[in-house]
Amino acid sequence: MKLSPPSFEPAGRPNSSAVTVVEINDPTAIGEAMELVEQDVVQLDSRPLRFRRILVRLKTALVVYQSSNLAGRSLTRLQAGHVAFTAFGPRAAGTLNGMALGPDRVMASPSGVDLEFVVAEGYESVAFLLLRDDFDRQLMSKAEQHQRLFLQGVHLLQPGLVAARRLYGFGRRLVELAAKQPDLFELSATQSAVEGELLDALFAILQSTDPPESTAQERTRQCHSQIVQAVEKYALDHTVGPLRMTELCEASGVSERTLQYAFKEVLGMSPVTYLNRLRLHRVRRTLRAADPPSTTVTDVALRWGFWHISDFSRAYKRCFGELPSDTLRRQPDMEFSEAEVRKTKDRHSNR
Repeated sequence: MKLSPPSFEPAGRPNSSAVTVVEINDPTAIGEAMELVEQDVVQLDSRPLRFRRILVRLKTALVVYQSSNLAGRSLTRLQAGHVAFTAFGPRAAGTLNGMALGPDRVMASPSGVDLEFVVAEGYESVAFLLLRDDFDRQLMSKAEQHQRLFLQGVHLLQPGLVAARRLYGFGRRLVELAAKQPDLFELSATQSAVEGELLDALFAILQSTDPPESTAQERTRQCHSQIVQAVEKYALDHTVGPLRMTELCEASGVSERTLQYAFKEVLGMSPVTYLNRLRLHRVRRTLRAADPPSTTVTDVALRWGFWHISDFSRAYKRCFGELPSDTLRRQPDMEFSEAEVRKTKDRHSNR
């Protein structure tokens, strides 16, 4: 599935601070405010969204805290030349490419891998994004295990609940301190000390775990996740007219019963219900980026397969709490509330 190009800066604003705190109330704006990761989000609940992100920029790493009050699907891909570890909050529940995630697991992933998170409401996580060359250089002398991990793609490691919570707690304390005292993280000495502690914490995780063995149930769930992703791609590549189950079954190579079961297990809803919601998010993204004088809601709706405009408008309002014409008239920056923007030298752009 094609995502928007990666950006190291939140769209539309300079980002030269060591710490940024962002509150977002629009799911289609979440990817625009992310760095080093392409992120495409679909909100699976129609209640008002409260999404929070704290970014802490170190010398050779980026620490990202994220939380959401609603269930959602996030398709992500890490920018080339990086590795990522993610620890999950105490209420985190859901799947990653069909693998169960939770507070007792830690994700390890190289760049260039499509990751589909489907998470329940109350999700929290702390991600540690590091330059691959620096990570290899720092840990190669200590551990060979990470080399095998990243040759094999994404893993949900099982270091044990205590170790996983320790890593999450480290990250959570770090971002909370950074949000309260951002000036502290402008200091080179602070950044060096934090990076040293971070590498030690990741090394401890790598020493304490091996990639888990998949059970038959988990392999079935992973197959269902692959079916969902294949159908998502088809639905976004074929946007003319309504979605038909026969076409979706043909695109995924499975029966209607298997297709229905896969979507119900992975996303908790039927294929048509979810794919219509996915298209509604694409309509909203298009309207937010459009030039109002030269764009009409009808043209955008038709482009994404909604030909019955009155039904479309009602569905859009149920999903986002406003009419599509309201979205078109409003400026994109109104979807953000940036709580902390401090100017300093952009360390990453000068590496």
